[in-house]
Amino acid sequence: MLRISNEGGEFEVEVLLLSEVRGPAAVAQTLYRETEESQEQRKIAATERRALMQFEALPSGRPSKRDRRRIIQFRGRIAGE
Repeated sequence: MLRISNEGGEFEVEVLLLSEVRGPAAVAQTLYRETEESQEQRKIAATERRALMQFEALPSGRPSKRDRRRIIQFRGRIAGE
């Protein structure tokens, strides 16, 4: 069993066989199987990410000069560095 973490979330796979050489993805997919619990957890996480994106307010355009100064100040950087 392997536990893999990436941007898409965390999932568990069961290694069925090992290959001596690297081959195409179609062949590699026959060498492992994702657990059902892992598939369900990833589906739930994907649904939650989609729901959060609906509520995220994106700026309408580029930040103004005042906005840029506030961003720099918030990040703790000194202008001109």
